[in-house]
Amino acid sequence: MNYDLSDEQRMVQETAYKFATKEFPPLSEECDREEKYPLPLWKKAAEAGLVAAFIPEEYGGSGFGFFGFALVVEQLCRVDMGLGFCVMSGFGSENIVMFGTEEQKQKYLPLVASGQAMFAGAYTEAGSGTDLVGARTTAVKDGDEYVINGTKMFITNGTICDYYVVFCVTNPTAEKAHNKHSLIIVEANKPGITKNKIHGKMGIRASDTAEIAFEDVRVPCENLIGTEGKAFNQLMHFFDTTRTFVSAQALGLSQGALDLALQYVKERTVMGKPLNKYQGVEFILAEMATRVEMMRLGTYKAAWQVDHGQMDAKFNAMVKYFTAENAVWVCDKALQLHGGYGYIDEYPVQRFYRDAKVLEIYEGAKEAEKITIARRL
Repeated sequence: MNYDLSDEQRMVQETAYKFATKEFPPLSEECDREEKYPLPLWKKAAEAGLVAAFIPEEYGGSGFGFFGFALVVEQLCRVDMGLGFCVMSGFGSENIVMFGTEEQKQKYLPLVASGQAMFAGAYTEAGSGTDLVGARTTAVKDGDEYVINGTKMFITNGTICDYYVVFCVTNPTAEKAHNKHSLIIVEANKPGITKNKIHGKMGIRASDTAEIAFEDVRVPCENLIGTEGKAFNQLMHFFDTTRTFVSAQALGLSQGALDLALQYVKERTVMGKPLNKYQGVEFILAEMATRVEMMRLGTYKAAWQVDHGQMDAKFNAMVKYFTAENAVWVCDKALQLHGGYGYIDEYPVQRFYRDAKVLEIYEGAKEAEKITIARRL
């Protein structure tokens, strides 16, 4: 096995990191404090080829693949996971790459890659997060249209997107619950859509999160993605894939927290010598670095397997669970090494600490990942 990155992959890493170190710092504190989505930053990132960089070149994308995109996500989140989460935003459009018709790919993917349109994946409902088959939003056929009714919760990009990919019941009488749902593209400016932004999140506060209600929203049947009644299986494949991006977020965030901790302990003097000269501190740094490197190996392997048609749902669940839990641990240690200064917003490490926790929750809570792992053992 060759663990070296190619020259092109190293260039991708460098481009993403340079973009983040230049563009993120002036916005980080403001966007976090004011829960402000940085739309101009997103457009700049699209111009740099960093938005949804997994989109193939024939549809206007960078064609980095899922591994290349994981490298981008890692470097963006190394500087600021909240802004990185905003910039990487291709949410929902992955379904079009995986299951869309050629017409859908030609119509929507170039818009996403160029920063002309933003997607949101409207899957979760208040009573059905992990229990995906419990989703109750309906899409009833009326002639050549679907009529959609229902409410979605915790939708990323919910109030600012141009399109939703909605998970809804189209086959209510299907014998198996897993054959009841479909994925449908819905224009976000359609009559009957109500958007309510969710305020007061602990972390990734720059990201737009919303509750979305659909009341008699009409869309053409041609907006169906993939096969009617097969959305559960499609979304399982989607989540198995996109968990690699969450792992990349966790990796980048952890590397960034380690960077901050190293910088601080070299500069901070305690009892006449730099903090990093104390063995107790050295041990903490050694363990942080070890965990980060193991996160990197797992994340890179998972993303490589996706690109090479060898995706392993069990392994991806392992990596997502492992990286998320360790990101929380690494950020906790980074803040602890800052002492009292880490607890005030003058130092960015507290933002890293707040951002970390969501990694154990979204794209499959860590408990759900453990169920996936155990059932496949």
